[in-house]
Amino acid sequence: MAKLTVIGAGNVGATVADCVARKDIVNEVVLIDIIEGLPQGKALDMQESAPVHGFDTLITGTNAYEDTAGSDICVITAGRPRTADMSRDDLLELNASIVRSVTEQFVAGSPDAIIVVVSNPLDAMTSVVHTASGLPAKRVMGMAGMLDTARYRTFIALELGVSMRDVEALLLGGHGDSMVPLPSCTTVGGIPLPELLSAEKIHAIVERTKGGGGEISKLMVASAWYAPGASAAAMVESVMKNLSRVMPCAVQPSGQYGLTDLFIGLPARLGRNGVEEILEVGLSDEEQALLDASAEHVRRNLETLRQKEFV
Repeated sequence: MAKLTVIGAGNVGATVADCVARKDIVNEVVLIDIIEGLPQGKALDMQESAPVHGFDTLITGTNAYEDTAGSDICVITAGRPRTADMSRDDLLELNASIVRSVTEQFVAGSPDAIIVVVSNPLDAMTSVVHTASGLPAKRVMGMAGMLDTARYRTFIALELGVSMRDVEALLLGGHGDSMVPLPSCTTVGGIPLPELLSAEKIHAIVERTKGGGGEISKLMVASAWYAPGASAAAMVESVMKNLSRVMPCAVQPSGQYGLTDLFIGLPARLGRNGVEEILEVGLSDEEQALLDASAEHVRRNLETLRQKEFV
C-alpha cells in the first residue's frame, strides 16, 4: 500500500495531489495543512472526481502529522509563495523556518520516506530538508529543473508550431535567473535546436524561460501551480513506479560537474531508491562557467542559512 503525503494544501499542493491521484500512482494521498478545513475540503472535492476521472486512489485531508505516518514519499510545497514584486531569494529565511518545521514533523512518522521539495527558493530549501530530515542525499530532491525544462520546451514548441511531445531538452543550475538551459542538448524530433532556430531566437526563449515564474506572477498576482504541480507529480511517478526516468532536478552532486556540498539542478535518474544516478554531459567552457556561476549563487543562499543554523 503505497502512500504519498503532500505538505501544503495550497494551489501547488492540491495540484500535485490531483495529478498523482488521477494516475493511480499510489494507493493513498494525504494532503496536510495548518489551516483547518482546507485540506479536508480539497481532498473531499478531489475524491468526488474519482468516478468521473476513473481512479481508485484514496485522498484524505488532515491537520495532524500522525495521519501522514508510514508514507513512502512526500512532496513539500509549504511556505509563503512569492508575489510579483519578490524574487525567490526574498523568501529565504521565512520559508527555511517553515520547511524545517514541517520536515521534522513529517520524518518523525515516516523515517524512510523519499522527499521531493517544491518550496522556494528551491535549491536552498532542498538543503534545509536534507539537514532537517537526516535522510541520505539520494532520498531528497528538488523539483525545479522539471518545471524550468517544461517551460523551456513549451516556448520552443510554440515558436516552431510543433507538438510539445517532440521537444526534448536539458537544463542545469539553480532554480532562478541563474539557471542554465542547454540549446546544445535540445532537440525537436531528434533535430538539434540550433538547426531550427537562430541564435537570437534561442536566446530570447532562454531568457523567457529564466523569467517564466515571474511572468506568470505579474499576470495573475500569484505564483504558478499547474506546471509546478504536474512536474512534482511526474517525479513521484518515476520514483514510485521505479521508471528510472532521467529528469533535471535539484540533487546533491559528489564531484559531478566539479560540484559538491550543495543541491543544484542536474540530470538524474529517479527510481524506487530516489536518486539512482546523476548523469554527466559534456559542457562547453561557456556552459561550465554559467553552471559554476549558478552554483555560486546557490552557495550564497546556503551561507546565509548556515549563519542561522538552518543547514
